[in-house]
Amino acid sequence: MLIRTHNCGQLRESDIGATVRLNGWVNSYRGHGTGLVFIDLRDRYGLTQLVFDGEDLPKEVMDAADKLRNEDVLAVEGKVRIRTGGENPKLVTGKIEVVVSKLEVLNKTANPPFLPDDLNKLPNEELRLSYRYIDLRRPRMQQIMQMRHKLAKVTRDYFHENGFLEVDTPILYKSTPEGAREFLVPSRNVPGGWYALPQSPQLFKQILMVAGCDRYIQLCRCFRDEDPRADRQAEFTQVDLEMSFVRRDQVIDMMEGYVRRLWKEMCGYDVPPIQRMGYREAMERFGIDRPDTRYGLEITDISEIAGRSDVAFFKDALAKGADRPKFNSQRGVVKAIRVPGGAEKLSRKITDGYNEFVRGFGAGGCAVVKVNAQGAFETGIAKFLEGVKADLVSALKLEPGDTVLFVADTYAVCTKALGELRQKVARDMGVVPKPGAEGGPWNFLIVVDFPMFEKNKDTGKWVAMHHPFTAPNDDQRDAFVNAPVDDEVTIEAIVSAGYDIVLNGQEIAGGSIRIHDPAVQGKVFQLLGMTPEQAREKFSFLLEALSYGAPPHGGIAFGLDRLVMNFTGTDNIRDVIAFPKTQIGADLMTKAPSMVTEEQLKELYVKSTYTAPVK
Repeated sequence: MLIRTHNCGQLRESDIGATVRLNGWVNSYRGHGTGLVFIDLRDRYGLTQLVFDGEDLPKEVMDAADKLRNEDVLAVEGKVRIRTGGENPKLVTGKIEVVVSKLEVLNKTANPPFLPDDLNKLPNEELRLSYRYIDLRRPRMQQIMQMRHKLAKVTRDYFHENGFLEVDTPILYKSTPEGAREFLVPSRNVPGGWYALPQSPQLFKQILMVAGCDRYIQLCRCFRDEDPRADRQAEFTQVDLEMSFVRRDQVIDMMEGYVRRLWKEMCGYDVPPIQRMGYREAMERFGIDRPDTRYGLEITDISEIAGRSDVAFFKDALAKGADRPKFNSQRGVVKAIRVPGGAEKLSRKITDGYNEFVRGFGAGGCAVVKVNAQGAFETGIAKFLEGVKADLVSALKLEPGDTVLFVADTYAVCTKALGELRQKVARDMGVVPKPGAEGGPWNFLIVVDFPMFEKNKDTGKWVAMHHPFTAPNDDQRDAFVNAPVDDEVTIEAIVSAGYDIVLNGQEIAGGSIRIHDPAVQGKVFQLLGMTPEQAREKFSFLLEALSYGAPPHGGIAFGLDRLVMNFTGTDNIRDVIAFPKTQIGADLMTKAPSMVTEEQLKELYVKSTYTAPVK
């Protein structure tokens, strides 16, 4: 084989006259019928034009060149010359070409199901994933894989410079109730025993802090048996880290430094100081704990004004949980969104659709009022608001041409419904900035002071807002430990030492200060419905470790795949993973998951209960 001396994106005018060897795939073929054949040869690095001239080559070489087709694999030797016919400004090698003197056809391709060409319309995703090895040849996919590599390198460099150790943690793990459904793996050596694939290395990185590692980093694989979506996969990668002897601000400062370094090196963007916002402010203004701050459409609590109106369902909502504290999930509220210019842009059909939309989140409906050119209220409940019109205009800063959307219900339902509706309205109004080639504009936010627990709306049981190893804020430790388990008001008000980093309405990282106090950890397990015996069964190694001198510690995990998505400007996580799964977790290339034999199951002490449908 003619071993390459250069890659296909390397040759320049300074190489003219040199004899070189290139290896790669045929990207395009042009036969001119005059004894000349032109081939664009492609590899990961770019394209180089090859010229086969029948006047200078043996007939068998020209015959072979004339039979070349897209995706054949070649090795060539030839001399670099100035490109005849003028420069191709679209190629970095566009000023030169290689006149071939030797040709080796290393592999003839079968007829490919599609060509790896970014210029043509892409095939459907099912075909792309079935033939992923061809899809990955596309320049766009090559660019994404290079971007992912660069991100990993910048990450390792930054944390190495800050004293972190990269430590691998196990993939075969102990099943623990941390939230998402786990993937289970049967053990052949322990009959009836099972491993779980880790949802994250959470417990092991805490153990590493107890072990004196002090600063840990890992680009780790995580597994969650959840329903996939556009920005989620069953297996994914985290930038995972932990620090000892720190409080919340120190971890956040380290992460802010990482974000600045990453954006500067990846796309040349200088991230300004990142705003911090409390969870409660985020929920009040935006109805969501990962708000997109690139546009307005903020939510306003108008409960006091609504209580003085003549709208019956406002008053019915406000009567719910009236004795509960402000912000309690079961207290009734009325909230509104002012939509500037909505009177013209939001048709009756669109606003009627908002009714059904908010009902999907448990609300009774969405009331609508439009402000006409004379400043009068129109449509819907307008006549019932005359007595409080001036107060609404002042509170919402209304102007002619605006539309107002109202939802009345409990705090939890109302906030959730309007938070989701705000995002839909932003899309309908066309105010969400479209990302550029590298994903910007960039609006970062650090959200802090989350509640430690929330009630599961289906089961009525407490669940940890972040995860069950998140500590309460320092000033809330005693209140938490001493609160009776049935004191819902106190427990709901406990604030955790958790924090999230949000970018353009997407959570890109989440973390917390961890529990290093066995008494606090025991209380968490109690609230989650675990007896001391169950807690010991599930987490005995962690509880034992905490009893042997655990330092205060905290950390965070970034979704590496989501970071790459932002830098490459794609909204599909499958674009940034070399071999992803479909929405149902299938690998179309290898045809996984697949059936196994009865003998394999028997070795693992497992019996299948699945019965194939009759065809």
